[in-house]
Amino acid sequence: MAEATPVVLGLIKELRSHEVAIAELNHLSSSRAVYQKNGNIFFQTTIQKATASEQKQLDLAKAKLEKLNSP
Repeated sequence: MAEATPVVLGLIKELRSHEVAIAELNHLSSSRAVYQKNGNIFFQTTIQKATASEQKQLDLAKAKLEKLNSP
């Protein structure tokens, strides 16, 4: 197996980060306030919107990783 490049390792780290964020959001009570970072500012949002955003970012990171791993 070839050694992973720093770019691939960074994408794997990003994937894990998004997976953990989704898992944490799924275990919050529905009345809990959550904040999502947009640029340098945090905005209050719903758990559903934050989860959807994290899932979208996870899907994008997976697509980038697949593109790098394809021949």
